[in-house]
Amino acid sequence: MTQQTEVTTDNGVDLAAILDARNALTDAPEAAQFTWRAECDWINGVHSKTTITGFYGLGEEQERSKEFGIDADHPPQFSASDEGATPVEIVLSGLASCLMAGLATVAQNRDIQLRSAKARVEGDMDLQGIMGINSDVRNGFRSIRVEFEIDADATPDEVAALVAQSQKRSAVFDIITNPSLVHVTIK
Repeated sequence: MTQQTEVTTDNGVDLAAILDARNALTDAPEAAQFTWRAECDWINGVHSKTTITGFYGLGEEQERSKEFGIDADHPPQFSASDEGATPVEIVLSGLASCLMAGLATVAQNRDIQLRSAKARVEGDMDLQGIMGINSDVRNGFRSIRVEFEIDADATPDEVAALVAQSQKRSAVFDIITNPSLVHVTIK
């Protein structure tokens, strides 16, 4: 007689809810159309605060359970007050957290228990573009590196597949690696 052991993976992801949402959006693709919003107010100098309270999705306006605020500023090396991360650091944070969310979700879906996961993200930038010193230098990142340290009940190949799938499904990875149309208006 063979004894079966039930393997329980708990990475804190409600996989059933995610799969239910996927099925519902497959049946109603119009509900998959989302508009994410952030509102930014200038505080002083180069310090600003972005507020996030709601979004449009699932066919109607949605409110968050609480308001989220993100302070952005620059460090004292730029004669600033250092009241928040720089906007480019916030972009790196968005990439890291999006990839991490995907990693946990994919691991849960593949019955892989994560014990720990860390992503280090670095972006190289030449400030000559931003500062108007050299118009041939790009204002944005020249390159971005993401390095994962993952301890999981999985083989190295399975961990590599988790990271690859996380990258494939990451909205922020897509935003950074593919150009988006950005419309700027003045009201």
